[in-house]
Amino acid sequence: MASVESTDLIGSTDVAGLKGEVARLFLRRRAFAFAVPALIVAYLAYVAIAFDLSGLANRARMDNAGILIADMVSYKVHVTRDNRVGRTTVAIEGETKGTYGDGQWPGWVAREGGATVVTLDNDSIVRFDPDAVRFEIPGYGFLKIVQDRSGIMLDTPDGEIPDWINASSVRVTVTRPEGRLTVTKTRAELFRYFGGWELFFFTLDSPFYGKSWGELASMALSGERVRPERSNLAAMGSDFWNNAMWRHGDVAWAIFETVLMAFLGTMGAALFAVPLAFAAAANFTPTRVMRFGVRRIFDFLRGVDGLIWTIVLARAFGPGPLTGSLAILLTDTGTFGKLFSEALENVDNRQIEGLRSTGANTLQRNRFGVIPQIAPVIASQVLYYLESNTRGATIIGAIVGGGIGLLLTQAIQTQKDWEEVTYYIALTLIMVTTMDMISGWLRSKLVGKR
Repeated sequence: MASVESTDLIGSTDVAGLKGEVARLFLRRRAFAFAVPALIVAYLAYVAIAFDLSGLANRARMDNAGILIADMVSYKVHVTRDNRVGRTTVAIEGETKGTYGDGQWPGWVAREGGATVVTLDNDSIVRFDPDAVRFEIPGYGFLKIVQDRSGIMLDTPDGEIPDWINASSVRVTVTRPEGRLTVTKTRAELFRYFGGWELFFFTLDSPFYGKSWGELASMALSGERVRPERSNLAAMGSDFWNNAMWRHGDVAWAIFETVLMAFLGTMGAALFAVPLAFAAAANFTPTRVMRFGVRRIFDFLRGVDGLIWTIVLARAFGPGPLTGSLAILLTDTGTFGKLFSEALENVDNRQIEGLRSTGANTLQRNRFGVIPQIAPVIASQVLYYLESNTRGATIIGAIVGGGIGLLLTQAIQTQKDWEEVTYYIALTLIMVTTMDMISGWLRSKLVGKR
């Protein structure tokens, strides 16, 4: 009886202890379930306060955003009167290479004696008269802007300045859907937007400018040669390739430099990483000191970002695509070394032992027993990083002065060539997508489809 009572007492004590432990675990899990969301909410609240998200709407300049989007998908024709030389010019994007000749002005710009008359949409008219700039706006009236060395005087129909006019003593800007007029003491300039990218194919000095697609096809197939030394088709290709505004030849070379930068860096890193990976693998290098040293080298190389390597190498070797290739090579050597050494530590030793039994030396065992096992890993990783580095080479090129990244940076810095920014971004997307498709196809051929 005593033994039974003792057993019952111990069993009840164990059950009570288990119940208490379960209750504690339940409370801990419930507290954890509430604590994690609370921490996330607190962090988001801190972010909202630290970055002043509430004031984001006040800081946003939607008018500037609208101008930026318009610049990216359209082009501007500048009608400019320079009072210092007394001359009026009409130019696409305001560039000398896109300036219309005196007999080439578009039909909506005309001379009337000493004045220049610009007819806009909605029957609005801007006149660059010798004594003032006048803007006729139907339903509103006339704006008169007088330029003088002492300042600028603005006259409005009702004496009030509407919100679409920004006026000071040195500058007046009128922003209307029909166009944008800017007047300073020495200069008056009207911007008018048109959809598309003008001069993308041919510049104003090309005999093919302004021709329709049908006319171009007719000239290419059967038309009289515009240049006796070459066919019209060859002349079209030459004018397009050597386009002074869009520089298609330079852009193609920049794309080639970007791809070459990524290719040299990635393949060079793979060549260096394969032998170093053997030195870092525990089953191939029994010396712990050597393994430790090589692994720390890998950590150092991949621990420093590629952009940092780019800046350091640019200081040492100067700007250029080769500097970008070296930066990619250093970073990827560390990454590949770690990946390849881990693959080596997981190889099947039975193949190696089989070769050893035939009398194969170390080099032969590694060549025929190890490399075939890790080749799919090497091919897959190298092709993946080649695709990724093609995208990263654009940013690296912007720093070291090479490839499409340099052209993209230059276009952004001008703050006016946003249509070229769109062009370069589109080409970068096409380049990355093409490399993705090629690397995917090669992976399926070399590694096989899953």
